[in-house]
Formats: sequence, C-alpha cells, structure tokens
Amino acid sequence: MPRVLLIIAIIAVTVYALVEAAQAHPSRVRAMPRWLWFVAIVALPVLGPVGWFAIGRPPTPTRHPPIAPDDDPDFLRGL
Repeated sequence: MPRVLLIIAIIAVTVYALVEAAQAHPSRVRAMPRWLWFVAIVALPVLGPVGWFAIGRPPTPTRHPPIAPDDDPDFLRGL
C-alpha cells in the first residue's frame, strides 16, 4: 500500500508540473526552454518536477500591500 501511494504521489506531482509548465509563458520560464522542461518532467519522474519547481518556473509576482485611504490620491480626489 505505501508503494502505491508513493506512485500516485509521483504521478500527481508530475501531472501538476506538466500543467504548470504548459500554462507558463515561454518567455518567463527560467534555466531551459519550455519544451525541454516538458521532456525533463516526463523523462525524469522525480527530478524533473523537482527541478521545475526549484529553478524552472517563473517567479511569482510581488504583491503590494494595500494603501491606506489617506495615502491614496484617487480616494482623496473623490472627497
């Protein structure tokens, strides 16, 4: 049973990495071309997805904290 769960987990992570790589914009993928990441993810069942998550996927956008109403010029214009 643990072996089956391990296989299911590897398949799930591989599919997740493939879907994420397919949705990533080609110009934002790091380290290798996107098609080469597809090959690595499929050919190397554990190392491919780990490599994608560690160095291949695009960086997450930075989020800006919300602005207080008294610091927001658009809000102050409406007063």
